[in-house]
Amino acid sequence: MPKLFQRRIEDFKCEHCGEAVLGNGYTNHCPKCMWSKHVDKNPGDRAEKCGGMMEPVGFEKRGSDYIIIQRCLRCRFERKNNFLKGDDFEVLLKLSTTNS
Repeated sequence: MPKLFQRRIEDFKCEHCGEAVLGNGYTNHCPKCMWSKHVDKNPGDRAEKCGGMMEPVGFEKRGSDYIIIQRCLRCRFERKNNFLKGDDFEVLLKLSTTNS
């Protein structure tokens, strides 16, 4: 049975905005633009063959935490990711006005 989470420490260049991102093993999106890539079936497994870009389309608030909602431009799959310390809060706030 595959693990539900596999920690991978990987640096990457954001394919949406070009930001150089330093991974910490929990990094799953660009902290500058909130975009990511559809490469995981379970976090960190790199088993998803789609490879489409995951657009941030909204967010929800759970207690004091924010959750980014992303949708794959290729297959329309949706995933929720935690907003992390160091992520651009202004970009998060813009999601509530641009995708309403």
